[in-house]
Amino acid sequence: MKNYKLISRITLWVLLALGIIFSLMFFAGGANGSMEVAGDFLDIPRFTDLYLVWNYILVILVCLTTLAVIIWRFSETLKVDKKGALTSLGVVCGAILLLILCWFLGSTDEVKIIGYEGTDNVGNWARLADASLYLTYILVCATVCTLVWGVIYTKKLK
Repeated sequence: MKNYKLISRITLWVLLALGIIFSLMFFAGGANGSMEVAGDFLDIPRFTDLYLVWNYILVILVCLTTLAVIIWRFSETLKVDKKGALTSLGVVCGAILLLILCWFLGSTDEVKIIGYEGTDNVGNWARLADASLYLTYILVCATVCTLVWGVIYTKKLK
């Protein structure tokens, strides 16, 4: 168990160090020229692609880790408490349904971005951006409602 904690700690420190290094490279690494946007000239950071790829890697790691923990906890709970395992499975199914709902709420129309001439702002990429925004709105509202309900429950009803 001691080695497990050591490996976890080293991994987290390495990821933090890489994140700091890539962020410094992005923000202080200079520019690859400039672009005119609405009459102003803006610098184009040199390490934009590296920074984006690093963020994609982190998002994928978070998704895979979350999925692995959900599966592991479900299998552990299933051995001890079948009803509790089915309840947690219901929560996971509800989250998947929420993701699907947000996906279908998104639009495939082109997102207008000043100075951008690529093709990553139409179709499924635009829908993914919309779905992410809808999911964020729903989860923030759910968090606020949960906080308000928690205060009401502990102060008035209990």
